[in-house]
Amino acid sequence: MKTIEKENHLLIENDQDSITSFASYLTKHHDEFIAYNVVIDIQKYENLRLDELLGFLELSNIHKKQKKSFVIVNNALHMDKVPEELMVVPTLQEAEDVVQMEEIERDLGF
Repeated sequence: MKTIEKENHLLIENDQDSITSFASYLTKHHDEFIAYNVVIDIQKYENLRLDELLGFLELSNIHKKQKKSFVIVNNALHMDKVPEELMVVPTLQEAEDVVQMEEIERDLGF
């Protein structure tokens, strides 16, 4: 796992092959990044399946309850197949934009 601290979020990249074990690892170590807005970069998984992506669902829900953003970057799946609870965008720039927008919404009380 590779982490890069950005201005308003923590960028986390998987440096291993298994997306399932990566999601499990992040769930087990959630307390290490609970205070950050998080962007998960899994763009390298061009053949990502929905069941693999759903491995991040519980973590995403827990993180959002803490009033922090949780955004996944990948464009392998059509957005219609992704559950509303998961924020998945195709590029890092869009992920950064989502984090900024959600920060503004939280500041305004939404």
